[in-house]
Amino acid sequence: MLPQKLTDARAYDIASALLEGFNKHYRLFRATSAAAKRRFEAADWHGQQRAQRERIEFYDQRVGEAAAHLQEAFGAQHLPMELWEQVKLHYIGLLTNHLQPELAETFFNSVCTRILHRSYFHNNFIFVRPAVSTEYIENDEPGATPTFRSYYPSSDGLHDTFVRLIHNFQLQRPFEDLARDVRRVLAELARDAQVSRWRTNFQVQVLASLFYRNKGAYVVGRIINGFNEMPFALPILHNAKGQLYIDAVLMGADDLQVLFSFARAYFMVDMEVPSAYVQFLRSLMPRKPRAEIYSALGLQKHGKNLFYRDLLYHLRHSSDKFRIAPGIKGMVMLVFDLPSYPFVFKLIKDYYPPQKDTTRELIQSKYLLVKQHDRVGRMADTLEFSNVALPRYRFEEELIRELQTFCPSLLETQGEDLILRHVYIERRMVPLNLYIQEANSEQLERAVLEYGNAIKDLVAANIFPGDMLWKNFGVTRHGKVVFYDYDEIEYITDCNFRRVPEPRNEEDEMSGEIWYQVGPRDVFPETFAPFLLGHSGVREVFMRHHADLLDPAFWQAHKERIQQGHVHDVFPYEVHRRFGAAPP
Repeated sequence: MLPQKLTDARAYDIASALLEGFNKHYRLFRATSAAAKRRFEAADWHGQQRAQRERIEFYDQRVGEAAAHLQEAFGAQHLPMELWEQVKLHYIGLLTNHLQPELAETFFNSVCTRILHRSYFHNNFIFVRPAVSTEYIENDEPGATPTFRSYYPSSDGLHDTFVRLIHNFQLQRPFEDLARDVRRVLAELARDAQVSRWRTNFQVQVLASLFYRNKGAYVVGRIINGFNEMPFALPILHNAKGQLYIDAVLMGADDLQVLFSFARAYFMVDMEVPSAYVQFLRSLMPRKPRAEIYSALGLQKHGKNLFYRDLLYHLRHSSDKFRIAPGIKGMVMLVFDLPSYPFVFKLIKDYYPPQKDTTRELIQSKYLLVKQHDRVGRMADTLEFSNVALPRYRFEEELIRELQTFCPSLLETQGEDLILRHVYIERRMVPLNLYIQEANSEQLERAVLEYGNAIKDLVAANIFPGDMLWKNFGVTRHGKVVFYDYDEIEYITDCNFRRVPEPRNEEDEMSGEIWYQVGPRDVFPETFAPFLLGHSGVREVFMRHHADLLDPAFWQAHKERIQQGHVHDVFPYEVHRRFGAAPP
């Protein structure tokens, strides 16, 4: 229980220093997010990618700075728990009128657990639950930008309203033909059976900041007609002449969920009140957890915090047990899940078979690479946790034995808890090899087509998957094929794509062994076929759509384009949805 009296004068100073550390973090975070507009206008795609990577590192840098400052100024590691409880009370008071209280609470947790390490499992001073409400927060200062803008098109019609709302973003680039683009948008909206019945009483609401990712900027909003709402998003792109155009219209919760997918890079958004953005987006995508929305907005540390709260809540209201995940067991990762929970837990094993020449540090570096890279809708985001305490009785005994056999260095028992020293958590998907086994002919064709498209998207984003076996890919609820096994990935530009040399003689030709020299990063695409195409139905579809993946020239051509500075276009919607820059 927290103390009723604030008796230690140091507590307020520590709380103030903590909040100052958070304010610095969010000031820098917001500045680089706001600068995405300038980079988009300048078509500075490499700068956008660089800013994306650097922004991910901001949080840990500021946490480290704050922890070091508290240690130096207050000897924080040796302060009694009673004092930390008073620090929390002061901190709550400082957040009363703060515009990002939920993020500041997470920052408090991060700094305190960095300082006090393992002593935070059972205590009263970290924010296990939020202490400050984020409902209806807005900046009420004169001149402050509201979270979203509202338009009432009854007087000037939907066409003029959409033109006006686009102009209100004040993009410093001319549109190729904005009137044409808006006509296309309205024609597409009119094809929707629900929208086509609407006649009057329209309201259009759009979030005040554009959402920047890859080479696009997205308007995100909703059309309201009485009790009916239609979420929408409009991607804005550059044409070859540097002019802007609207490329498509995305409509409905499903389209928006794909846009905000866990397999895509985080958005750059200028948000003064992030909770208000999350609340608005949650109204567009009611099934999407708040944790994933925060992560999609680049606030992945708070997303982690919310995820862990959701996990603990789920454990309190369920009774099934963690089990070894269905499917083929990995050589490097031990994977388990909870049947009632849509995520998998992955631990790096302590040792690997001889064919896996790797280390724990190298595997962790691959997962970090994916976190910082453009995931192009084809690589699952991972939540990385240290010292996760879970009730031991919720683990099946078979899983306990597997953990003790393959991951003993990552296990510890504390009372009735099993502590995982390091774990990755990902969205659960149907493994592609299992999906193919049960698929009908139509599902099989789509899955193989999607698999090849996933490989090609990864290639264009400078990622070589390494192990391309079907078991390392999953199928999402929306039918997308996503890669999730990262221990062998490499940059395309670091690989050497070669043809298999002609045999020198009959002995070479008949040999079951590789008789030619192979470098550490040599890749022979021709050799993929025996491992991928044993199933006759799979082979027929694959060769019809993706035979080029077996040709070294395909890989080498993409490598050369990337080395020349080309940045791949990534569309979170099907090609047939695109309007394109030129008139139809």
